Amino acid sequence: MKIIVTGGAGFIGSHIVDLLAERGDQVVVIDNLSSGKKEQVHPDARLVQMDITDPGLVDLFEKEKPEALIHQAAQIHVNTSVENPILDANINIVGSVNILEACRKTGVRKIVYASSAAVYGNPDYLPLDEKHPVAPLSGYGISKHTVEHYLEVYSRLYGLNYTVLRYANVYGLRQDPRGEGGVVSILVDKYLNREPFTVFGDGEQTRDYIYVEDVAKANLAALTAGDGEILNIGTGVRTSLNQVLELFDEIASYQNNKLTGPDRPGDIKHSYFDNQKACSTLNWQPEYTLKEGLSKTYEYYQNKYRKIDKKM
Repeated sequence: MKIIVTGGAGFIGSHIVDLLAERGDQVVVIDNLSSGKKEQVHPDARLVQMDITDPGLVDLFEKEKPEALIHQAAQIHVNTSVENPILDANINIVGSVNILEACRKTGVRKIVYASSAAVYGNPDYLPLDEKHPVAPLSGYGISKHTVEHYLEVYSRLYGLNYTVLRYANVYGLRQDPRGEGGVVSILVDKYLNREPFTVFGDGEQTRDYIYVEDVAKANLAALTAGDGEILNIGTGVRTSLNQVLELFDEIASYQNNKLTGPDRPGDIKHSYFDNQKACSTLNWQPEYTLKEGLSKTYEYYQNKYRKIDKKM
């Protein structure tokens, strides 16, 4: 199968590309490299450096004639969406509609779209299932949800098939620990540099942490299943920040000298998914426990930091 992966040089996208290339698919990566890295693209995939808002996108699709598309490219930071909502909307909404138009005009059979738990906002009940009301608290959540509506409309008007995957808190290899990453990537950096990590509030806030390889496998499964569905991609396990810190202490054999800070206004206290619909629809199960995933992630960055230190 010939597949285009937008954002395929990035954190999650590059893992998806790896799996596709390893099973023998023809893969074309579209990435503007604003956060993705060339060296993360599998050698058997072809990288096209292009922005998803580029009007020339349809010409690329005409040339490549992909059967399917996995759409990972996005502005991913909540803070950026609040500070610069026009940028967020231009990338996440206008860029996605540009992709949909290219798909419509070139006969793409299926789109797998990366959405987010951010569409739900403050939970009315837990665990969050796909029937939970949508009430995003940021421009990022709004932009992610808006594209879900576009997908439904394009399916109804033009027969363009799709599956929406709403991600929980994804962590793992290639997530930038020195950038504006998730809490796990920030913790990796703090533990490796023996720097204190600041816990805001009591540390009992909970999330659903899912390893990146499990997310990549869900994307591959969605290429041939889950047509027209919205699916929560998480572990279904609620884990507190304090529990994550305990695991890091154990994995790193080092007790972090943690600092404490006040609760951050607007932070959601508890959030985790009901993933049963995704499991049954995609015939998929998350395989990594949190300890296994954190151990692989920590070891990866430990080796990477050692190589950086040797060069210096």
